[in-house]
Amino acid sequence: MSLNPLQMHNTKKELRQNFELTGLSKSEIANDLKISEVKLEKIFKLKQRTLEDTWILRNYLLEKVENAGQEPVPFTALAGDWHHHWFLNADLIDHQQMSKGDN
Repeated sequence: MSLNPLQMHNTKKELRQNFELTGLSKSEIANDLKISEVKLEKIFKLKQRTLEDTWILRNYLLEKVENAGQEPVPFTALAGDWHHHWFLNADLIDHQQMSKGDN
């Protein structure tokens, strides 16, 4: 599934807003997810090849925002249950298994 330009803009904004609500640094998030900051930045910019990586980051941010006692910014395009999207590998998302490397 591809996002149109408006959906891409909104998703980047929603990722950034939720990141800010976590109170965490990008370094902390990269360490938690066991990825490089280079890869994390690609995911934030929606330049990552693997769609599941963006969903993993989305779920991570939502959890951390809630743990911080904040109200998460809802995602408009990355919405619903990822188990129901045929184009996603739900097992990878469930286990927070990011793709290998920085691409």
